[in-house]
Amino acid sequence: MKYRIDTINKTEYQEVVNVWEASVRATHHFLKEEDIAYFKPLILNTYLDAVELRCIRNEAEKIIGFLGVADQNLEMLFIHPIYRGKGIGKALLDYSVNELKVLKVDVNEQNEQAVGFYKYYGFETINRSELDACGKPYPISHMELKK
Repeated sequence: MKYRIDTINKTEYQEVVNVWEASVRATHHFLKEEDIAYFKPLILNTYLDAVELRCIRNEAEKIIGFLGVADQNLEMLFIHPIYRGKGIGKALLDYSVNELKVLKVDVNEQNEQAVGFYKYYGFETINRSELDACGKPYPISHMELKK
């Protein structure tokens, strides 16, 4: 299936956060409820403004998946759970690599599906951190695209 990549307006940030939360709840089973509550306002008020955002929308123009890129690093890629497995993640990743020149991604090691997704695409782990960027005990795989 062919998807159209679109920009995201600041007025749509709450919709983006809703997709983020639904995706995290479906894939990040290792996170505690207080972690989601901690990250949610950071995503909305800080992180979205720090990246170049793109999305894919459904037929009703609702955002169903999005990505954020900064300095050739894929900072975020989240798909609403009811749209997983339909090629949206691959379409967004292809766009990030081909158009936004992504070379790196940091992935929660405990999100094994995401680690596998990036490995399948050609990313390899070059380093790891025991803590995430906020100092929380969620190990991160630092991956780089090997083409």
